[in-house]
Amino acid sequence: MRIYLLLGWLLLPIVALAFHLGPGQERQTLDDAGRLLAQVERHVAAQEWDAVVETCDEALKVLPKDRVADGHRIVLERAKARMLVKQLPVAHGELKGLVDDLVADSATDPALLADAQAALANAEYYMTWLMRLEGKSKEEWEPQIEASRQTFRLLAEQAEAAGDEQLAKRHREDLESSIRLARMDLTELQGLPLPSQ
Repeated sequence: MRIYLLLGWLLLPIVALAFHLGPGQERQTLDDAGRLLAQVERHVAAQEWDAVVETCDEALKVLPKDRVADGHRIVLERAKARMLVKQLPVAHGELKGLVDDLVADSATDPALLADAQAALANAEYYMTWLMRLEGKSKEEWEPQIEASRQTFRLLAEQAEAAGDEQLAKRHREDLESSIRLARMDLTELQGLPLPSQ
């Protein structure tokens, strides 16, 4: 009996080391990602958008590849922050890729998809505004604002169907803004201050 106890006691460090090198590593990685996500939330609350982008980059590096939904949420937050730190073209490209990935994944959370679509529609709205101010032709900027308009309309209809009247109202207002932007004369547009989030 003593021999079994002694063998068990001697094998305990080996079992602990095996756990540390196996499942323990994954848990450590998840803990690291969780700490970084908590930092992201603090930076968002403090409106420190550059720090949000940097922390999201770090979180994406440590997040395990099988945590796809969490990765999508981080990419969405990073893209939203990039829109606020004057990286609109980069954010637009990220959001476009993210929405395509979310639409292709049948297990996507509908709320995450709607949030990503709303962010993409906002990015398209601001891209249109900038393209018009840069003097781009209607053929270049019109697809952007049309995509934004259609997305805002879809989101307003979905919010109404879900019974969220406040969200539906916000999306309808965004829809009206996108229609006004498309119809606005360039001289009228140039007289307005740049829109902000």
